[in-house]
Amino acid sequence: MPVSNPKTSPRILYSCYSHVSRAGEQFIADHIFGYILSGDSELYVNGKNYYFKEGDYRFLKRNELAKFVKHPPAGGEFKTITIGMDQATLQSMSAEFDLHVDTPYTGESALFLNPNELFNNYIRSLSPYMDKTGDEISPALTLHKVKEAIMILLETNPELKNILFDFSEPGKIDLQAFMNQNYRFNVDLNRFAYLTGRSLATFKRDFERIFNTSPNRWIQNQRLKDAYFLIKEKKHKVSDVYMDVGFKDLSHFSFAFKKAYGVAPSAL
Repeated sequence: MPVSNPKTSPRILYSCYSHVSRAGEQFIADHIFGYILSGDSELYVNGKNYYFKEGDYRFLKRNELAKFVKHPPAGGEFKTITIGMDQATLQSMSAEFDLHVDTPYTGESALFLNPNELFNNYIRSLSPYMDKTGDEISPALTLHKVKEAIMILLETNPELKNILFDFSEPGKIDLQAFMNQNYRFNVDLNRFAYLTGRSLATFKRDFERIFNTSPNRWIQNQRLKDAYFLIKEKKHKVSDVYMDVGFKDLSHFSFAFKKAYGVAPSAL
């Protein structure tokens, strides 16, 4: 899944994958309300693993890094529909309906939502987005359906108000703990800086003070250490490892690995 743009418009996305499992990572820029139509999905976010199956409704909080694996059923397709709720739409609704945060949310980043008839009827109403004609649906109608999803969430799960209408940016957090948990995510330093509540310059300065090296050098060394352990000790295939530890390109990974350990990863 591609990295999302933090300034995305309201969107409804129908996804369908056939026959093989698909893995990847993403930055969750907007809050997401989703439904698994068929298959199952594993999600790793904010240090926790979640398993969603066919028929599950879920809510994912914005400004999170996530890794996922999507599994189609035997001989079938993995199908899901997701509704992204952008900040501009939520701010408009906040002003229109006087909706504001009561207390800051401190719970989990991914939530299972109990099924109900409002959810079921809403998903049925999205059938045009699952057909080829979905591409022809007007932005105005999509915005209407996104707003409807938000109102249904507030009706069925009123505690979500403290997530949906919190428009604050990430605050300054423990940089060392965050990087030790998230260095495998293949995102640029600007993203790491933003998620730790820092400007890029402050992020680099704080990082070098804590780790006594540059962010890029430390991140690559950590990824290579993980790769060495997985290949040498766990006998994982090189082709299964390089993306999992955070490298985009196999040739770059092989070059960096040989430079660090004096031997090509395939030779282990």
